[in-house]
Amino acid sequence: MRDIVAKSMTGFFRWTADTFFASRYGHRAVVLETVAGVPGMVAGMLMHLKSLRRLDDRGAYIAKMLEEAENERMHLMFFMEITKPNWFERGLIIGAQFIFWHFYLLLYIVDAKTAHRMVAYFEKEAVNSYTEYLRMVEAGEVDNVACPQIAIDYYDLPADATLADLIRNVREDEKKHCRVNRWISL
Repeated sequence: MRDIVAKSMTGFFRWTADTFFASRYGHRAVVLETVAGVPGMVAGMLMHLKSLRRLDDRGAYIAKMLEEAENERMHLMFFMEITKPNWFERGLIIGAQFIFWHFYLLLYIVDAKTAHRMVAYFEKEAVNSYTEYLRMVEAGEVDNVACPQIAIDYYDLPADATLADLIRNVREDEKKHCRVNRWISL
């Protein structure tokens, strides 16, 4: 049942992203990374509170979840530099984050394993989306612009790094997030 719920919610959110952004992957990345920063923060916060209530130090994944949230926030900063979202897209970002925060918080309280499984599926979809984005950049369908300085500093990339280099690094981060959330959901 967890798998059905997780897959169906992932499908719904994928459909929403496809409907609003189609092949505008830079703008899609901005909105998706806004939403992607929520699960790690919610999970980390709730794990932290559970650890405090139980007066124990079994919160092995607290730091991992908060690190994931920060990593997703950095992805957002990278793509904001590249896409320069307009006022409508910024409003969409705020709305998407507000709605998803409450949805995910409730899901996590009801069944944390399903919430983590859903995030694992989200991250798998993110890997697929970034793979397609990279393909478009490498095919010349999307300009392979210079990588933002914030991403060069974050990933310790060479000064002449490009969007393709950024996408490869972000995609690797998403693969790690997928593995961690899948492990927690077992």
